[in-house]
Amino acid sequence: MKSTVKDVMTTRVVWVKKSASFREMARALRANRISAFPVLDDEGKVIGVVSEADMLTKEALGGEHNGLPGMVTGLLHHKDRVKARGITAGDLMTTPAVTIGPEDTLEHAARLMYTRKVKRIPVVDADGHLAGIVSRADVLAVFDRPDEDIRREVNAEIFFDQVLGDPDRLSVSVKDGVVTLAGTPETEAIGREIVDQTRHIQGVVAVRDRLSYPPPKDSGYDSAIMFSAD
Repeated sequence: MKSTVKDVMTTRVVWVKKSASFREMARALRANRISAFPVLDDEGKVIGVVSEADMLTKEALGGEHNGLPGMVTGLLHHKDRVKARGITAGDLMTTPAVTIGPEDTLEHAARLMYTRKVKRIPVVDADGHLAGIVSRADVLAVFDRPDEDIRREVNAEIFFDQVLGDPDRLSVSVKDGVVTLAGTPETEAIGREIVDQTRHIQGVVAVRDRLSYPPPKDSGYDSAIMFSAD
């Protein structure tokens, strides 16, 4: 059974209103040892996210060009220059926020974090209200799953529920999340499907394919038979 975002998310979330001051946010980041927090409107809906990176823009670029050469300051993105002058969450936040739903898979959360280059994602309900937050550490926690649980799921879901192979012909062992498949599947296609399905089980770090694939079925004639020209 695949875990979803709601299984690992944190429900006690540090958040701020759009009017929160720079000092309030800096204090909250340090006190709670977090890297970002969502910004909510008066209805409790997520309208943006303020991260350490957003706030560091002010420290890095907020002075009188901070001694940077004129050419460099001219190349700075307009949005960064605006953020450098910001004093509230509304000024500094990134919007629209990257969000995710509680029923979404951890794989989807991981893809979002990777493609959008974020460390934490607010979790929202169907109406956009804040329900929690999920971090990279939360998503990676799935790899702490016990080896025996993984082995049991491979046997139960792949061999029995999907009837992809005869369990008497195959064996599964798991160590540190690495699954080793051995034995002889009925066909090469079944063997390849077993390997592919095993990779998608949560907590699997890697799959070692030690299956002995049967030779292709006979094509319908015996190539060893020789016909004489006599």
